[in-house]
Amino acid sequence: MNFEPESTAVVVVDMQNGFCHPDGSLYAPASEEALADVTDVVAMAREAGASVIYTRDVHPPEQFEGNHYYDEFARWGEHVVEGSWEAELHEDLDVREEDHVVVKHTYDAFYQTNLEGYLDTHQIEDLLICGTLANVCVLHTAGSAGLRDYRPILVEDAVGYIEEDHKEYAVEHSDWLFGEVTTKNEIGFA
Repeated sequence: MNFEPESTAVVVVDMQNGFCHPDGSLYAPASEEALADVTDVVAMAREAGASVIYTRDVHPPEQFEGNHYYDEFARWGEHVVEGSWEAELHEDLDVREEDHVVVKHTYDAFYQTNLEGYLDTHQIEDLLICGTLANVCVLHTAGSAGLRDYRPILVEDAVGYIEEDHKEYAVEHSDWLFGEVTTKNEIGFA
């Protein structure tokens, strides 16, 4: 698959200590293993001149107090709390000053964030999406991108997951419903 660098961004979803480091509260070994592949995708994008975007899932301690239904702490336990080591991007990532970092508070990187404004301002249409977890934040971000008329392409060998079948579901669902799927070796830039 070939992409135009000026209209393409790699979106690295939630590769944070809380999910990718063995000391993280929601550590998944496959998320740590995905770090090298995510870094490869980012390096290809940089070399071509495409944009790089990182998302950080961050929860203020009081975020879910008083909520009627939506409460990630009840579902997952307290995680990636604002200001914590867990909420920081993993040190193996090559985050640079020119990269855009999106702080999000839900599974969807578009929900109440500046991501859509950034993409529109920079005339980005195609999103190579990688990161973690495949069937949670990666899938919800990719779906939300498709609903906003961006082209979401899930990089299937650069995503973390808890169970292998979770990843398979996310890849199949993404490909079937709203996006496309590729591998890092199939990515090319025109």
